[in-house]
Amino acid sequence: MKRHLISAADLTRDDAILVLDTAEEMARVADRPIKKLPTLRGRTIVNLFFEDSTRTRISFEAAAKRLSADVINFSAKGSSVSKGESLKDTALTLEAMGADAVVIRHGSSGAPHRLATSGWIGGSVVNAGDGTHEHPTQALLDAFTMRRHLAGAKDGGPTFHRGPGDGTGRDLAGRRITIVGDILHSRVARSNVHLLNTLGAQVTLVAPPTLLPIGVDSWPCDVSYDLDAVLAKSDAVMMLRVQSERMNAAFFPTEREYSRRYGLDGGRMAALPEHAIVMHPGPMNRGMEITAEVADSERCTVVEQVANGVSIRMAVLYLLLGGNEPAIATAAPAARTEENDQS
Repeated sequence: MKRHLISAADLTRDDAILVLDTAEEMARVADRPIKKLPTLRGRTIVNLFFEDSTRTRISFEAAAKRLSADVINFSAKGSSVSKGESLKDTALTLEAMGADAVVIRHGSSGAPHRLATSGWIGGSVVNAGDGTHEHPTQALLDAFTMRRHLAGAKDGGPTFHRGPGDGTGRDLAGRRITIVGDILHSRVARSNVHLLNTLGAQVTLVAPPTLLPIGVDSWPCDVSYDLDAVLAKSDAVMMLRVQSERMNAAFFPTEREYSRRYGLDGGRMAALPEHAIVMHPGPMNRGMEITAEVADSERCTVVEQVANGVSIRMAVLYLLLGGNEPAIATAAPAARTEENDQS
């Protein structure tokens, strides 16, 4: 892998498969009595968040701590940033503290790329979401979740199965993924389109014309304005939150009208193939893009995605800071040693 993870488009198929396969190894750590590996002991990882976040920040923190790294959480609110300190000066401060990796979320698109290419810091940079640009680790955890449900068993078992399995070594070739909602403001949608295309999936974006970005015709995906027309041939449907906090105009008539045309309810869920799953990057607006009936159904993978996010972020940090060999070659024996030390 490269030194930084800024965009899902930077990942080759082999890179993506390596991350997903490594995450499978990391997921097994969560089933052990002691959920820690010594892999990144002595390394310092900074969570640099200029935007509010719950899932992503906690997920990266949990991932770093399970790899035995030292974690520093930096929030822009209540810091020198609120007094006018620039990104450069913040970065130089972190460099002086010896940060080995910086996980950054920023409201401005391109901020992680600037941090990675400026020479201000010597460590790795991981993009945890920048403006309306990208969110690569979210796309990786989404692909990880899809692969577990849709890639089939390694031993030649059924092509599709409802319960999560092990898709190690497989991609998503031939799978049909539908992404619905506020594509215009969604960094998750952009990263997913890039990554899923790399993994061989066929992606369809569904949204009102006002919530599609300029230039979407050049993206490696199909576009539809009719949700009902694509449900029957979807292997996974990802519902996106309408990001009203990023809107400065009326992009659709009313919330009720949006929900009627682009919301996923029980009736629309019934139109999906039996094996299909329902996804959402969170947080959900229940009653708008997704009903409570769908959100609480066994076909919805929202909670599973959160758990998978820790495994994916462990894999990313491990590969950026620990090495490119499979995690099982070094991490698993070390974990057994720690368990023995604790007994």
